[in-house]
Amino acid sequence: MNKRMILRHTKGGIFIHWFNAACWFILLFTGLGLIQNPQLQPLGQWYPNALRAVFGGGGLLIIHLAVAVTWLLVWLVFIIANWSSHVVPFLAQVFTLKPGRDMEWMIKKNLQMTLGYKAMAFFMKPLGLGAKIPDQEYYNAGQKVAAQVMLLGALVLAVTGAIMLRGKYFMTAPLADIAWVQWAITIHYIAAGVTFGILLVHIFMAAIAKEERPAFWSMFSGEVPEEYARHHHKLWYDEVAIKTSDQ
Repeated sequence: MNKRMILRHTKGGIFIHWFNAACWFILLFTGLGLIQNPQLQPLGQWYPNALRAVFGGGGLLIIHLAVAVTWLLVWLVFIIANWSSHVVPFLAQVFTLKPGRDMEWMIKKNLQMTLGYKAMAFFMKPLGLGAKIPDQEYYNAGQKVAAQVMLLGALVLAVTGAIMLRGKYFMTAPLADIAWVQWAITIHYIAAGVTFGILLVHIFMAAIAKEERPAFWSMFSGEVPEEYARHHHKLWYDEVAIKTSDQ
């Protein structure tokens, strides 16, 4: 029997998702190649040496900057063109928090994924909480937190990147003598590390975790099975069902 599918993502949303993913990976791997300090290089000195042998130090930096500027410009156009249709609804969904329900979901979901459903129910019983995981909206509590961190990280990376660019090309003093540029470099690396960590969790949850696999495939087709929507995003599913019945 064919599964009934429900539209979850528009073509514009799918495009910006994969565009963003491609840019982030290119920026990550070129950015790592720009770290010349052996004490800070997480992959070892072989990595920047290999990239610089292919692209040269200047070429690697140009690729990093070109992708970063392209990323910013495309996002700017997307935000302006889709402000009311995509951006405002996305921000409203991500920043609409229900502290009690969201915290309960985070605790129960993590226990359920690591220890299993029965163990989660066992640990919840002394706390006076049932075994049922709270129903979620278009985004679940974990996705909301991840999106908030990624948004903040993207803003920090953009601002600190602009400061670093100005310090390198538009100032005559050595970079080591400009305190605010040095702070920008440090904060840039920290923000990149945090956002990359969140990205790894996102990849695991979407592409590796079996029960979330339909969400991964929806980023190609735009649709999710009705049963998945009902089970994982019931509050959103109920809204869709009401709208469909009213038509």
